[in-house]
Amino acid sequence: MFFPAVFTGLFGILATGMPIFLALGFMSILLFWHEGTPLVGLPQLIVDHMNSITFLAIPFFVMAATFMQKGGVAKALVNCAYAWVGHFRGGMAVVCVVATAIFAAICGSSVATAMAMGTILIPAMMERKYERSFATGIVGASGTLGILIPPSMAFIVYAIIAEQSVPRLFLAGVIPGLIQAGLFIAWSVYYTTKNKYEVGDRMPSKEFIATNIQAIPALSLPVIVLGGIYGGLVTVTEAAALSALVSILISVFIYKGCTIQEVVPIIGESIKRAGTIIFIIMMALAFGHWITGSGFTHRLTEMVIEYDISGWQFLLFINVLMIFLGMFLENFAVLPVVVPIVLPLLQPLGIDPVHFAVVVTVNLELGLLTPPVGLNLFVLTSITDAPIKEVIQGTLPFIILMVFFLMLVTYIPEISLWLPNYVYGS
Repeated sequence: MFFPAVFTGLFGILATGMPIFLALGFMSILLFWHEGTPLVGLPQLIVDHMNSITFLAIPFFVMAATFMQKGGVAKALVNCAYAWVGHFRGGMAVVCVVATAIFAAICGSSVATAMAMGTILIPAMMERKYERSFATGIVGASGTLGILIPPSMAFIVYAIIAEQSVPRLFLAGVIPGLIQAGLFIAWSVYYTTKNKYEVGDRMPSKEFIATNIQAIPALSLPVIVLGGIYGGLVTVTEAAALSALVSILISVFIYKGCTIQEVVPIIGESIKRAGTIIFIIMMALAFGHWITGSGFTHRLTEMVIEYDISGWQFLLFINVLMIFLGMFLENFAVLPVVVPIVLPLLQPLGIDPVHFAVVVTVNLELGLLTPPVGLNLFVLTSITDAPIKEVIQGTLPFIILMVFFLMLVTYIPEISLWLPNYVYGS
């Protein structure tokens, strides 16, 4: 009875609106006190777990995402994508998916991606007579690619909690991210062709060349980050720092989306965002330590063996559980609660932790679109002043596609594992 009471209490505290890190911290202190563990050891425990250079990647990637959101990078990418595909039927919808996928490969944050791209793309799509619900739906769904296509904040947090390789996780997200983007494009082309949306004008050659040249600094960012990591030139943390520096230079001196005077306030905003994430991870590590030490995961393992639960049944249960949790909790609340509990069960069930990371991340993507706590829904509502019901209606076809895609990545592990195994070996 004790373990159900613990998790019921945790979700009850979260339901009161208490910040996630405070809820996890409060429960951790309560549980350590109940077990008779000296609380003086709790800070040392957290410091020991956080003594990793990978943690430094979080504030740098958050800083890069914030500058790119405000610095004109999104506009350059949209213009570049429009130059290539804007003249086809449904071109603006395809532009949305392509530009958002590229921005996601630079940014690593779904909410920042949805905010930056939605501000530009939704008004542009509505000018071309797209329904507002469809425009908000495709921007919201495409925005979720920010945590699947590397570099991904979700993968970094998972790597810290599960002690996995960040570069391997980044590679695991590449093919699933491209497949998901392809599904969105296929649906968008079908929908826009069926409803006979207007076709854009082909861009003149000079403008086409100028637009592509203007996008080169933005397009260079994923090359710098991912090329540096996989070329062995920089570590993940060094790549994150380089990404932050380059994003500041591009935003201020090339795209002029922000001024030198705005740099310090934007850095301050980035520190606040990163601090929130890091505090959640700190408290989650303490909570996870209690879960491991209490024998809860050992009992779960015994249950799996006793009831002869197979890997596919376990993954189906995890998907249902995470979709449910994603409806009520933010992404960075779901990860630290679920991952420490189920991690010891993966090996007995023959599930690769890297494959599981992708399954978890796609579930987190769905959580960004499912009410009542879907963050991308509220971002889109704030951009467009559209009723939340209309935004949800626009995202429904994409949610159905994402559930289908979730089944694919869940039960075909090679989608996630082929590329990292090819590069690093199985």
